[in-house]
Amino acid sequence: MAELKKQIIEEMRVQPSIDPKIEIRKSVDFLKDYIKKYSFLKTLVLGISGGQDSTLVGKLSQLAMTELREETGDNEYQFIAVRLPYGEQADEKDAMDAIEFIGADKVVKVNVKPGVDATVQTLEDSSTTVSDFVKGNIKARQRMIIQYAIAGSHKGAVVGTDHSAESVTGFYTKFGDGGTDINPIFRLNKRQGKALLKELEAPKHLYEKIPTADLEEDKPSLPDEKALGVTYDQIDDYLEGKEVPAEAAQKIESWFVKTEHKRHLPITIFDDFWK
Repeated sequence: MAELKKQIIEEMRVQPSIDPKIEIRKSVDFLKDYIKKYSFLKTLVLGISGGQDSTLVGKLSQLAMTELREETGDNEYQFIAVRLPYGEQADEKDAMDAIEFIGADKVVKVNVKPGVDATVQTLEDSSTTVSDFVKGNIKARQRMIIQYAIAGSHKGAVVGTDHSAESVTGFYTKFGDGGTDINPIFRLNKRQGKALLKELEAPKHLYEKIPTADLEEDKPSLPDEKALGVTYDQIDDYLEGKEVPAEAAQKIESWFVKTEHKRHLPITIFDDFWK
């Protein structure tokens, strides 16, 4: 298990300590370099939920596009914040608070409920039973469809919120919130992301909010930590190379092994995935 822990820490790239100012600059420059490399790109697109991760990545994206406008004089550069509720969502105010903090150039709101419900109904009409869990994944994938449609209409790229504490457990929907073009905060764990938001002077209630995917209707607002069976503090400690209880380490390593397929592009015969 010591070898597996070493492998996980190496793959997740989390440093034991960080300087939030440096990491903010690193992420903003990474986003700018990506946009400049692909000259046809003018827009960054991100769904804003009102939670810690999308608030942070939204702010970093807005900073990147603001700087590009100032440096180039090209006003086409913009950040589009997308609200993607399934009907009415209980944390709508948090999402709007996040967008206000971000100072998004443009806000688009699309209700995913009609598309999700139509997909579920079509499947059930064809004798496919759709569980609440599967429906939750349909919601996540519908949101990604919409983000890519918006990006495609605005010379854009879709930004992801995946960080190392999420990546190690595979706690995202494959080809849903896991399907993005660029992930600017991979290398940071949960507490480090919080430190960046503090440095950026984000509203406290946004980064102290209990993390939840909120995809399953049978388990509304189910905390991530309850679903994972391990706390983010334990995941963060593990990724920083600190000692954690044996049960927590085992749970983290189990999630890492079970979700390896999510961290890999579609498999071909030339991959060494099976070795």
